[in-house]
Amino acid sequence: MDHNIYSTITPEILALAELSREAGNIDPALYTKYDVKRGLRDLNGKGVLTGLTNISDVRAVKTVNGKTLPDHGRLFYRGYDIKDLVTGFTSGRRFGYEEVTYLLLFNRLPDQKELQNFSRLLADYRSLPTHFVRDIIMKAPSRDMMNTLARSVLTLYSYDNHADDTSIPNVLRQCLELISLFPLLSIYGYQAYNHYHNNDSLYVHQPQPDLSTAENILHILRPDSAYTPLEAKLLDIALVIHMEHGGGNNSSFTTHVVSSTMTDTYSVIAAAIGSLKGPRHGGANIKVVKMFDDMMEQVSDWTDEEEVTVYLRRLLHKEAFDNAGLIYGVGHAIYSKSDPRAEIFRKFVESLSIEKGLHKEFALYSLVERLAPKIIAEERQMFKGVSINVDFYSGFVYKMLNLPMELYTPIFAIARIVGWSAHRLEELSTNGKIMRPAYKTLCTEQTYIPIDQR
Repeated sequence: MDHNIYSTITPEILALAELSREAGNIDPALYTKYDVKRGLRDLNGKGVLTGLTNISDVRAVKTVNGKTLPDHGRLFYRGYDIKDLVTGFTSGRRFGYEEVTYLLLFNRLPDQKELQNFSRLLADYRSLPTHFVRDIIMKAPSRDMMNTLARSVLTLYSYDNHADDTSIPNVLRQCLELISLFPLLSIYGYQAYNHYHNNDSLYVHQPQPDLSTAENILHILRPDSAYTPLEAKLLDIALVIHMEHGGGNNSSFTTHVVSSTMTDTYSVIAAAIGSLKGPRHGGANIKVVKMFDDMMEQVSDWTDEEEVTVYLRRLLHKEAFDNAGLIYGVGHAIYSKSDPRAEIFRKFVESLSIEKGLHKEFALYSLVERLAPKIIAEERQMFKGVSINVDFYSGFVYKMLNLPMELYTPIFAIARIVGWSAHRLEELSTNGKIMRPAYKTLCTEQTYIPIDQR
């Protein structure tokens, strides 16, 4: 058999694909007829209640005279407002990743000694098995770092003598190890890709135990390991505000679903990585950066409101950028008036743009932030308000930090592994049933036809 036939899309595959498309096509009207909550959301965009969690909460509405109205968004980690958490550790001149990780995993803020001990524990776990980089990461490096990350996580199963033990102490140990190792797996994977596919020099820096997670990311990634305090501070904030976002986000829900089968931690986290990889979930900030790159080429005067407005309308009319009809980074499934994560980011983004000499670019972002919601409201029928979301500024931050675009979504994963770990531990601690949602079948009973009569 010629196995090369499977390396390209052949006419035979195209014909079969058409059959598959026809077989899978379901009339959208049937979802309304049978009151199916497609995407686990009703027609008003409200999520279907499928579980309970103590980990985080997203609030975007308020009740006035018995009516539910849009409100400025708020995000809570274990009952603490994310804005208060960020203000707390930044005003105390501390890095927040380790502190907030402790909070999400153990449901309370650590005191100074507990934080020191926990940070040291994470540093101790930040070491890959012998020859793992050479034998696993350097072999057949993928062009997509999320696939590389998932492969590395699944391979770590083979190095764990208690991989299938789902007791809470063992799962916690596994989660802490993965939290510590995600920066290494992601960045080493990128270094291998960059070396073998782009012919650049190969750098494999060892992490430093006295550095924070954010500092270690910059230390490991950059050839000279140099970074400014503001760079490390902003990356640390980015990690904190991406850690968790309610149990209903796709990858956290995936964590609950797969954990409910009682499979191993490595399989669960790999499944969550696959979810986050999707451009509808974790890859949106890349779209924002590429959209702004196109905008900067198409718009001659970045300060001209009329010219920027014309470009934004062209985006909505599918006449610019990727012709998808979207202004990326604007709008959210839950938030309407504001995304608290974007508000936190904005306070620090301007400072970094000044340090990097990119204040003109920041001014363009600010202008689009002001114009886009108004233009969308004029062009589209809106059931709720619209505002910028966290992806609007996060891609710009990563660009200013000179992070390669291939690492944008893995950086998200480095943050979200904390939330996934908390959700896995919660699922194993509280739920004894496998998640098995109901689907209504539309197929009718058929009479079997012998093959010579078809």
